[in-house]
Amino acid sequence: MNQTLEDTIIAVSTPAGHGGIGIVRLSGPDAVGIARRIFSLKEPEPVIPDRKMCFGYLLDAESRETLDAGYLCYFPAPHSYTREETVEIHLHGSPVLLNEAVRLGIKAGARLAHPGEFTFRAYLNGRIDIIQAEAINDLIRACSLDQARISFKQMEGSLSRKIAGIREKIIELLTLVETSLEFPDEEVEISTGQIKTVLLKLIGELGHLSRSYEQGRALLEGLTVAILGKTNVGKSTLFNALLEEERAIVTPYPGTTRDFIRENVRVDGVLIKLVDMAGFGQSSHPAEEEGITRGQKLAEKADGLLIVLDSSREESPEDFQLLKRFWNKKKLLVFNKSDLEPAINRQNILDSMPGVDWVEVSALTGKNLDRLRKMMLDTFAPRLERQEEIILHERQKVLVENIKSSLENGLELLDEGSGEELVAEAIREALPAIGQLTGEIKSQEVLDQIFSRFCIGK
Repeated sequence: MNQTLEDTIIAVSTPAGHGGIGIVRLSGPDAVGIARRIFSLKEPEPVIPDRKMCFGYLLDAESRETLDAGYLCYFPAPHSYTREETVEIHLHGSPVLLNEAVRLGIKAGARLAHPGEFTFRAYLNGRIDIIQAEAINDLIRACSLDQARISFKQMEGSLSRKIAGIREKIIELLTLVETSLEFPDEEVEISTGQIKTVLLKLIGELGHLSRSYEQGRALLEGLTVAILGKTNVGKSTLFNALLEEERAIVTPYPGTTRDFIRENVRVDGVLIKLVDMAGFGQSSHPAEEEGITRGQKLAEKADGLLIVLDSSREESPEDFQLLKRFWNKKKLLVFNKSDLEPAINRQNILDSMPGVDWVEVSALTGKNLDRLRKMMLDTFAPRLERQEEIILHERQKVLVENIKSSLENGLELLDEGSGEELVAEAIREALPAIGQLTGEIKSQEVLDQIFSRFCIGK
């Protein structure tokens, strides 16, 4: 993000579209001066009062034309979102008016803000760290109340404090080890057992945090779950039943679905991108064959699979081929059509897939569909018990695992009987990863990637 903090930036901070109120935000050293040039207070004051809504008019200085009535609110540095001089102008929520206010502000000396630049300035000025910046954008884009709660806590610094606590414990450990090495005559001693105890505890905390990403990603991005099975096992009926609407065409004839259909459904706050696709097996039409090929590729990338089997028919070689093909994927076995006379040898199927969970349903009557929904969450997005913090981004997960790996290297050296100097060096390698995680160590590429996801005006 190429910019200078000497600029005063401006942007619309409310969503695009029509609304009762729209907000134009200015931040930078000349925010007040520019605001005064485009907004005239009804009761002029030599000094704009802090954090007080002041009534006035949006004004075109050249034509002296009044364009709208609204309010101006001034937030002095460092008591603002960006820790800079900041002004918000509240107008009627017409896109035309708001864009005109921005145009007038730019004409008066401001620069249009880049995406996320207000938050970027808050980060650069030390108001927030990178974890909090990510949480702000996550909160804006929250797709479930559970995710919004997590993002708000992290915006307030909960995850940052967790990481800071881990960093503090690592530094305390390093201090004791290095003091013991450098001043052997002093009464500062730390045993191998003490070092190991601290390392094991930290590794456990970091492992717990890393494993939370699976649930966090489900909350933030949603899960893709593909419905697989031979032709005519009831995949589309199950798809419609889970959506609670007639989205896929259902007929008694095999091969009705020739391409995949994707729809979103929420299960206990988690977004699930459900995919219905052509039945696996011999195709009767080139379009169906292409649908099967596309389905295979999509299933390989999906977060989880519902492999549907027809309870009213005997198992076939195609069923076992399908199970074998997706052996390593997370999956649930769904024995459908339980409202009909059973013919399948269920145990034979289960013996071929040891440890895989299964459920008997009737997509037609709705039997056990609620149980299936719960099993989908438990299998594809398991919730961790008593989880205080959940990481939502792959960047965070990778760095947490890097920190954990450094500590594990130290523990391994300790168990091998290596000198404390080598153990300390391995542990010390965790600190740069912590700095990258919180943004204390800045990477322009990472910063650009994070803040480019923000909307202009935040």
